[in-house]
Amino acid sequence: MMKPLALRPAPIALPSRQVVPILKSDRPSMPVLRNSRHEKFAQALAKGMNATEAYASAGYKGDRTAASRLSTNVNIGQRVAEVQGRAARKAEVTMDSLLVELEEARALAIAEKQTSAAVSATMGKAKLTGLIIEKREHTGRNGGPIQTIDLTKLSGDELAQLESIFGPLAGPGDDDAADPAGEGAQAG
Repeated sequence: MMKPLALRPAPIALPSRQVVPILKSDRPSMPVLRNSRHEKFAQALAKGMNATEAYASAGYKGDRTAASRLSTNVNIGQRVAEVQGRAARKAEVTMDSLLVELEEARALAIAEKQTSAAVSATMGKAKLTGLIIEKREHTGRNGGPIQTIDLTKLSGDELAQLESIFGPLAGPGDDDAADPAGEGAQAG
């Protein structure tokens, strides 16, 4: 059984001379497999090929039994896990990784004297960290208030006309009686 990854911050320098930590594994990386065809096979498995396809892509003659047997090799299994883990860590998007990307974009924009892009990256950082919260106000026609109708004041004929268009609006004395499941779904 492989020991779980222990991650520790490792500083990197950005163009703005600001140091930002990134995560680096404490576990040494597994070396490339000595047998080049085994390495190709492991790489192909890590990319999502099935054992038979990976076996053929590594240069072996297509044999499902041999491909299956090779896929159970401990070294190949460990190599596949490492390659997939490395790819997952590279692809992982976190708040910290987004902040690093935005800082890099801001620093590049400043270096290229593109103030609009620098301001945009700064605003992106502020939104991401919650310093700026966008608020949206919903309004009715021409910016006025949203109009509502009190259905309790409608006559039976008016309610019947609305129900012919929208279906049952509510049961007697219970707003949820006609639609117990909510959102137009029927309980059942």
